[in-house]
Amino acid sequence: MIDWSIQGEEMANCNCNFGCPCQFGVLPTDGTCEAVVFFRIDKGHYGEVSLNGLRTAVVYKWPGAIHEGNGEFQLIIDKAATEDQRAALGAIMSGKDTAEMATMWFIFAAMSPTQHDTIYADISVEIDAENRVAKGSVDGVVETELMPIPNIVTGEPHRVSIQLPNGFEFGMAEMAKGKSLTHDGAALDLLKNTGTHAHIATLHLTGQGRVAA
Repeated sequence: MIDWSIQGEEMANCNCNFGCPCQFGVLPTDGTCEAVVFFRIDKGHYGEVSLNGLRTAVVYKWPGAIHEGNGEFQLIIDKAATEDQRAALGAIMSGKDTAEMATMWFIFAAMSPTQHDTIYADISVEIDAENRVAKGSVDGVVETELMPIPNIVTGEPHRVSIQLPNGFEFGMAEMAKGKSLTHDGAALDLLKNTGTHAHIATLHLTGQGRVAA
């Protein structure tokens, strides 16, 4: 197994209710799972290959709950990445060189027998975790926007966070409201998520699993 590590932030939006039923061992809100996740890698490596400063994204789609399988996904890797960096990120985010069940990338790939061709493109990622605001986009492929969950009475920003001491993705995440839209350049057509679950989280992952803060 090649030694690797990734530290950075992620922003995610799925088609479920706020909070994401998966985090509580509950089935998806409408029975299906569709999600877009953007990653900003601040520091990372795959063996001797540096991954510092790169960005990636993934579009996922399952006909039922994730653990029931039969899913599909498409990776999007920073156009600026070298051939070695592309190979490294492709391996990591496809669950390779990872202990069994150690990260969400391993699990999501294991539950997705269909992996569409990887896209190499310019990726924009802007994340403000404190204010629960974020934007991610790949021109002609996918765009996602996150904003605070509104208070149901006043409309003012409502702050909620989730802690997962044994999480395989994050230990703590800020909850948000999100919307995503896929375009013709994406292999997967999402349900045009609007006003659904979103989160922002700081990541530190290795082939052995999540590193606790």
